[in-house]
Amino acid sequence: MTQRRLLLIAIAVAASAPLAAQSPAATDSLLERFVGQWAMAGTVRGRPATYALDVSRVLQGKYVELHMTDVHLPPGYEARAFLGADTSGAGVIAHWLDNFGAAYSVPTATGAARGDTLVLDFPYPSGAFRDTFVYDRTHDHWDMRLERADGNGGWTLFAQYEAHRR
Repeated sequence: MTQRRLLLIAIAVAASAPLAAQSPAATDSLLERFVGQWAMAGTVRGRPATYALDVSRVLQGKYVELHMTDVHLPPGYEARAFLGADTSGAGVIAHWLDNFGAAYSVPTATGAARGDTLVLDFPYPSGAFRDTFVYDRTHDHWDMRLERADGNGGWTLFAQYEAHRR
């Protein structure tokens, strides 16, 4: 079995296993690894997609704000996501806002971090989404996988990206 296939299997297992949440400080440390400027490349619904991703601390450092902008002019997609360690319990809370409008910014996502993996669950009325972010310390990049519920208890790939520092 190739190393790439083993890595994909490991990511799939990590994404499907329930996460035991780590402490808010450890979660916040993982979120800090997002801070910076990134180039994202991958696919959305099987089509190539490229974004500029700018991430900074906001609201007295309680959140990291991910600002994604399609590199095309004018941009076809723009989003801002606010991720923060849940200080009232273990886990992560995320708010995702994009140019599709306010109706698509509800509900809030909840999730957990374990090691260098962050999984967020968005229980949208039209069907659940799951975002899995895996930080690669060796190469200082993020692997991102966005999936939607298939209605049969499984998940279908919606988008996947690699984010590298600019």
